[in-house]
Amino acid sequence: MTSVLYDVPGPRQRRLTLILSIVATFVVVAGAYYLIYLPLDEKGQFSMELWGPLVDPSNENFVLVWERIWVGIENTLIAAVLAIVASLIIGTLLSLLRLQLKSIAGNRYAGLSTPVAYLLRGLGSGLAVLTRVCVEVFRGLPVVITIFFVARGFPEFGVTLETLWYLVIGLTIYNGVVIAEILRSGMEGLPFGQREAAVAIGLSPFQTTTLILLPQSFRIMLPALISQLVVVLKDTSLGFIISYEETLNIGKQIIGVLSNPIQVYFVIAVLFILVNYSLSKLAQYVQKRLARGRKTANLPVPHNAVQTADLVDVDD
Repeated sequence: MTSVLYDVPGPRQRRLTLILSIVATFVVVAGAYYLIYLPLDEKGQFSMELWGPLVDPSNENFVLVWERIWVGIENTLIAAVLAIVASLIIGTLLSLLRLQLKSIAGNRYAGLSTPVAYLLRGLGSGLAVLTRVCVEVFRGLPVVITIFFVARGFPEFGVTLETLWYLVIGLTIYNGVVIAEILRSGMEGLPFGQREAAVAIGLSPFQTTTLILLPQSFRIMLPALISQLVVVLKDTSLGFIISYEETLNIGKQIIGVLSNPIQVYFVIAVLFILVNYSLSKLAQYVQKRLARGRKTANLPVPHNAVQTADLVDVDD
């Protein structure tokens, strides 16, 4: 069987690929053994004195260490969930606002008086420029700087909050504008005929955006949205700059007592990988369900079902 994009490899090429794969695997394993395992083993990094508090329940520090790690996990998940929800809400509203401002950019407001028309046109142009500036500024700033300015700037204006909310607000500002651009590009990438069809049946621009374009944008841009939500979860580790006790900050505290950074950071890395992998698999499941729903919705109605419906109508 041949493919349009490439030729299917023959027996010789398959043998060569298998041999090269085996050799590459051997080289990688050997390199990991000589360059990673042996140096760490020589320095005693695999001793139970360092790993015991993390993997040995009989160790006197095991329970205390995992109690602290669990506190960090809880704080990380709380901050991530709040930031994700807030970012989705802010991003959706901002994308709708930018799209609506673009749709009314050429409106002359002919039915209104000249001063009012100029006022509305100026207001629309000003809001369009303001939202564009906000998107470019907050998207261009590193997240750590945004979190820092939120935590230091709010108290200067008399707004004192818990450390959690400074982290959530900083993450929301950055990720909200990124999600807004993802959704806006998704809506603008849809075929223009859908907008024309919406206008033809009497829908307003706002109804067209919210009822037709936005749901499709969410479905189409779901992989990009999930990737950004994973970024939100990982960026909660930046809470250490404002002394928020998330998982990484708790890990630093444990390292300060037990002096085992490699072991602690390895465990924390595994925990983050497991959570992010679960989130990615959940996204794949949701995407498959949505795709299955679209295929089911487009299936033709069986002929027997039509006859049954006709019989019901006759009986009625």
